Amino acid sequence: MTEAWPRGRLGRPGAAAELPGPPAAGPPNRDAILSAAAALASADGLDGLSAGTLAAALGLSKGDPGSRQDLQRAVVAEAGRIFDEEVVQPALAAPAGLRQLAAVCEAFFGHLERHTSPGGCFMASAALAMGTRSGPVRDLITAYQTRFGELIHGFAAAAVARNELPGGEDPGRLAFELNGIMLATDTNFAQHEDPAVLDLARQIVRQRLGVADPS
Repeated sequence: MTEAWPRGRLGRPGAAAELPGPPAAGPPNRDAILSAAAALASADGLDGLSAGTLAAALGLSKGDPGSRQDLQRAVVAEAGRIFDEEVVQPALAAPAGLRQLAAVCEAFFGHLERHTSPGGCFMASAALAMGTRSGPVRDLITAYQTRFGELIHGFAAAAVARNELPGGEDPGRLAFELNGIMLATDTNFAQHEDPAVLDLARQIVRQRLGVADPS
């Protein structure tokens, strides 16, 4: 997978969403405001965002049609940038194959452990909140989640091709299992904030992949 987290521009409403690059440069405090907004939205949902200071930082008027949607898309893009930085890039930097597969899980657990988003993984909570709606915001969230699933699948396929997993291992099924473990960990850690949840998740992943405890 040569470009597991591609950049692009949003298509017209109703079309399949492509992943945007980082939000365009703006006033000095714009990125900080968007980061804070992404953290707020992870706990309170995208609909819980205030349109006042955040809209002003984006150069939008509260009364402009579509401003709320533009704000939500900008926040999702910022959350995607943070996730890319904290989870995707460290995984891509790991050696190909089984170690890369283990690295993406560990990077995800580390992302939760740092409480980057107070409500847990932003994309996971946003996908649940927007799952029954239609439109470009939901399409964008779906695009990020789809790409992450493809990333895990690519790592699993590489591990199988390198004979680092038992014969007959299905990369699609393994990717689904690991993604499920990460989502379950996200839910439990967000609810209880118990480090033991992350310890258990790490043990389960190591056992599933047959890798040794790094300690």
